[in-house]
Amino acid sequence: MMLRYLGSTKNLLGCVGGLLGVVLYLTGVVGWFWPFVVVALYLVGALLAPPEKVRLVPDTSAELRSSLEVLVRRVSAQASRMPASTVDTVGRIAEVLRDLLSQPARLAADPDLQHSVGRLARTDLPLSLETYLNLPWWFASRRTGAGEELAAQLGLLEAEAHRVAERFYASEVDRQADHTRYLRDRDA
Repeated sequence: MMLRYLGSTKNLLGCVGGLLGVVLYLTGVVGWFWPFVVVALYLVGALLAPPEKVRLVPDTSAELRSSLEVLVRRVSAQASRMPASTVDTVGRIAEVLRDLLSQPARLAADPDLQHSVGRLARTDLPLSLETYLNLPWWFASRRTGAGEELAAQLGLLEAEAHRVAERFYASEVDRQADHTRYLRDRDA
């Protein structure tokens, strides 16, 4: 607890205030009461410093990346039991999710996006695949609707992954559009 405070913003700004008090003493601005000025400026700095960010939900990006890789490996191992296009679709969904999960700090800054990515990687994608793969192979291969159902689910999940990525990269897209407008206006 004490070590955390020593590196906190409050302590650092308090130290800056205290150093300012020492500088005021050394330059002759304050006299014999300089220790009180140092303490007072430390307290002012510590009290005015912004609070540390509270993270109630731990960052799970590394855990999600790991479980996503395990899922993709297991799907690849079961590729012979799955309709041909579905394995590729799982790979495309995983690629989008990997990209989003590769920036954990940015993802953690938007809890709604973090929830959407987590739901896709932890619940929706595994549930679709497990439901299909838990069917007996002879039943799933004879019943054409099961493979079509899986393909439809994966198509919906891929579309959702792309919508989440659109929201994730919205600021970059806006910045690119702004730069294009700037370049067009500059030439005009």
